Amino acid sequence: MAEAVRLEREDEVAVLVIDSPPVNALGLAVRAGLADGLAAALADDGVKAIVIRAEGRTFPAGADISEFGKPPQDPWLPEVCNRIEASPKPVVAAVHGTALGGGFEVALSAHWRIALASAKVGLPEVTLGILPGAGGTQRTPRLIGAEQALDMMISGKPVPAAKALAMGLLDEVVDDDLPGAALRLARRLIAEGAAPRPTRDRRDGMRDAVAYEQAVAAARKAQGANRLPGPRRIVDCVEAALLLPFDQGLHFERTAFQELVASPEAAGLRHAFFSERRAAKMPEAASPARPVAHVAVVGGGLMGAGIAYACLSAGYNVSLMERDREGLARGLERIAKLQESAVAKGRMSAAQREADWARLSGVMDMAQLAGADLAIEAVFEDFDVKADVLRGLDAVLKPGAVLATNTSYLDVDALAAVTARPADVVGLHFFSPAHVMRLLEIVVGKATAPDAVATGLALAKKLGKVAVRSGVCDGFIGNRILTAYRQVAEFLVEDGATPAQVDRAMRAFGMPLGPFEVSDMAGLQIAWARRKRLAATRDPAKRYVAVADRLCEAGRFGQSTGKGWYRYDGRKAVEDPEVLAIIEAERAAKGITPRSFADAEISTRLMVAMANEGARILAEGIALRPSDIDVVKLFGYGFPRWEGGPMHWADGFGILQLKNAVQDYAEQAPDFWQPAPNLDAMILNGTRFADLNEG
Repeated sequence: MAEAVRLEREDEVAVLVIDSPPVNALGLAVRAGLADGLAAALADDGVKAIVIRAEGRTFPAGADISEFGKPPQDPWLPEVCNRIEASPKPVVAAVHGTALGGGFEVALSAHWRIALASAKVGLPEVTLGILPGAGGTQRTPRLIGAEQALDMMISGKPVPAAKALAMGLLDEVVDDDLPGAALRLARRLIAEGAAPRPTRDRRDGMRDAVAYEQAVAAARKAQGANRLPGPRRIVDCVEAALLLPFDQGLHFERTAFQELVASPEAAGLRHAFFSERRAAKMPEAASPARPVAHVAVVGGGLMGAGIAYACLSAGYNVSLMERDREGLARGLERIAKLQESAVAKGRMSAAQREADWARLSGVMDMAQLAGADLAIEAVFEDFDVKADVLRGLDAVLKPGAVLATNTSYLDVDALAAVTARPADVVGLHFFSPAHVMRLLEIVVGKATAPDAVATGLALAKKLGKVAVRSGVCDGFIGNRILTAYRQVAEFLVEDGATPAQVDRAMRAFGMPLGPFEVSDMAGLQIAWARRKRLAATRDPAKRYVAVADRLCEAGRFGQSTGKGWYRYDGRKAVEDPEVLAIIEAERAAKGITPRSFADAEISTRLMVAMANEGARILAEGIALRPSDIDVVKLFGYGFPRWEGGPMHWADGFGILQLKNAVQDYAEQAPDFWQPAPNLDAMILNGTRFADLNEG
């Protein structure tokens, strides 16, 4: 029997103990161990019941992710689950930790389920573009009906043990001593002469066939507009559970599973899954992080207040600094409103709010920040303003404190140079709203110490954020690609498209908002200030679209002013003839004859621009790997997760095709449309961006 599972004997009870750290994933060794252990227990006439439990922090938390995308190896999980369910001796699953996906399918195949009160169960396969493939779609609705089963599988959200018990997924919940409780249950079953209770034979959730079908129909209607195939196929499988005999239902499920595994959407979602985990592999991650208990945030605007709130929620002591009493009051009020909203939504208890508030102090004198371990400046995006703040922090902070700038575009090396401790300066680029958005770009300057970077990474983990390492350049990874994206969007508008058409094309691609809708939401004045800052260095020979400048000059700054690229009726964007007239005037001034664009051409041009700029970022060493670029766009800019990110998209598009497209578009703006310098070598060597992710 495989070492990952051992067989222990407790009188008439055989206990199969899964012991495969760190999360007891259902890799080949665990599957073989379960199959071998089950066979041994069934062959022993002295065994009257079987318990399946796990050591460590969790019952199997799911499949072995290292096997994703590879051919299954016998025994595969569906067969293991079927053997467990077919046992002529009662089988008890003892669940603790997070029994997710295949782990919960193992539990479903047992005849009784007992769990610790702290446990959670779930079927989150939809987040990877697939569905439960070891009987989950067939067994779950037999226990709890179509409505609850569909909600579990389509949302992918785990269910706490108490709720799972009430739903009928579990038979018993205990507060402690799960192994002992499972043994007692098994012995009681032996004493009662209880026969096995296969889930396949249960009909608890199918007693009302009309209600079952109504739930299926409602779910199918709700998923009608969903472009992802996974949820729709889950609905089909749950319906099959009612209509087909169990074994045929399993075959139906397996066919659907295999279809989804091979789909491009699942490939994109798997890429996103692995990319998120890979991003934490920074060279500096091996360095010990500096201890941080006290965080100072300078600037109480929307960004600063969001950062302060996030740090408070993570357990830090926080000092918020503003330069005057009115500004400080506004900043503290913003934090209080965020806390009140969290309490109202049940995300925070009133007691926790009070405890967090007790760890917050408001100051107007920078000297009061002297004890901070980490200071984050979150003031206006102006070099001189940020430099002044960093000089002040440098003068008062204790040795070893980390100085972080939240700049979106500015030169972190130049900002570090205004201090006497550039090794302590790191960029921590939060995304707005800072307490919600999961991305944190950690910008590493040429002098930044490895342990300062490690401190930023530790902060990100404690805040529940996904950190991506970036080198120093204008806009870092995310905003540099955003700049290229917006630039091409404006080329398209000046050449004949309308803002509404460009936005529509990108929403059809999968973006939640188009580029002009995003600009209006963010505020056009921010990018305008940056363009004015860079105006002195702009090459007059390069194509420049001034439409956004004309809008700003007319006081059209976006949603905040009720008009930008669109006119706003409340929050509803309405195409505005005044904007179209401004665009037409700019075309006329440049002698541009407008042409029509198909939506597909628009989305392709914008995707090519992002991927080509991403390749440049790689060539310059700004990003460690292509997947880090994808993570930035996925978590910071709403890029559709099923597309995997612009670099994953480029692999599907083709590297040669990417270069050819850039060259084909060169007539639009020869200075902009230049192939990234690393594409030729990739084409010559047959390399994809995916091949560069493990380097």
